[in-house]
Amino acid sequence: MSKKKQFEVLENESIDECLNRIKNEGYVPIKRIEKPIFKEIKEGNSVTYEPAGRYIVFEAIIIE
Repeated sequence: MSKKKQFEVLENESIDECLNRIKNEGYVPIKRIEKPIFKEIKEGNSVTYEPAGRYIVFEAIIIE
């Protein structure tokens, strides 16, 4: 079993539910990585980008 593992917050899952899932698997989170997700909008010849969501990943280590 590896000492580090990454847990992605799933689409229909809250952050608390993800943290509980991490705890139930015997890990403790040490780092949170959050990246924005953008969607491309084309209006005529111009292209703009709008925020469409976020991608959250927790890095966790095993509890010994």
